[in-house]
Amino acid sequence: MASTAEGGLRESDLDPDPIVQFKRWFAEAGDSGTPLPEAVTLATATPDGVPSARMVLCKGVDARGFAFFTNYGSDKGKELASNPRAALVFYWPALGRQVRVSGPVSRVSPVESDAYFETRPLESRLSAAASPQSAVVADRAALEAMVEEVRRRHGTSVPRPESWGGYRLEPEAIEFWVHRDNRLHDRLRYVRGPDGGWRIERLAP
Repeated sequence: MASTAEGGLRESDLDPDPIVQFKRWFAEAGDSGTPLPEAVTLATATPDGVPSARMVLCKGVDARGFAFFTNYGSDKGKELASNPRAALVFYWPALGRQVRVSGPVSRVSPVESDAYFETRPLESRLSAAASPQSAVVADRAALEAMVEEVRRRHGTSVPRPESWGGYRLEPEAIEFWVHRDNRLHDRLRYVRGPDGGWRIERLAP
């Protein structure tokens, strides 16, 4: 049932549920040996429409949406606070596949943020607790000194900072794209209806 770049993408290939379909493609990306298949471009914008984008790691996908974690005081955190909508782009070149997702974003619960933070390696927890993400710092040595100060205070029991946690993008549209020769790519988009269900539409490449 999996589609390839050579075989294209047909409506009959898709599961009626886009989350099920995404998980299928995500698993195939992992099986293909794609490094960091969870790496995704996150695009946000200020209230007056100035866009910005960066790579993050998607740390969970379920019926509620796509989850990622960051510093609430970072540029993306500030933009999401004032304009809580975003877009994601997954790209798996070895498979000739791309997935675009867009919709509103909200913070996950503190309990969920705590649970994920505890799974991170110690050095990652230290860095998350120490770094004033997106702020200007004097140099690398200043950053390393911040980490060592957190290590001195907390040792190996680093608590999740209140300024750090998760977000979840609730999809309103999810597009599945497959590369085809001569630029005539396949694009099939799920759009959420007012009843919460999904319709599938084909887009011109």
